[in-house]
Amino acid sequence: MADQIFPEPTVGVFIFNQAGEMLLLKSHKFPGKYVVPGGHVELGERIEEAAVREAKEETGLDIYDLKFVNFQQFIYDPSFWKKRHFIFFDYACKADSLEVQLNDEAEEHVWVKLEAALHLPLDSYTRTSVEKIIKGNLS
Repeated sequence: MADQIFPEPTVGVFIFNQAGEMLLLKSHKFPGKYVVPGGHVELGERIEEAAVREAKEETGLDIYDLKFVNFQQFIYDPSFWKKRHFIFFDYACKADSLEVQLNDEAEEHVWVKLEAALHLPLDSYTRTSVEKIIKGNLS
């Protein structure tokens, strides 16, 4: 892959089930940390469309009721497996199904209550968004 010329816009998807539990994944891309599904916004795609697509690709879940959480700048953070510059756009949303079908980007998943997530080894960006969701200041 060629070096980046510009930062990459990406989405993070904080999926909640009917019991109010949030889906967390373990991925080789953030070794030893829990993260949420997400990925790049494709050319011609709205950010919300990217969130829906990435959630479906990575978990098999259909999501709805997207609420913007925040954006974060990720600039060559060593927590990621590659040297990259991302701009994260995080969304909270709902899913009716509990039947997660992971693709090859994650090795395991867990449904967890929001406050309990703070006791897990979260990636720092995931932790920041979880804390914001707990405060309830969503758009």
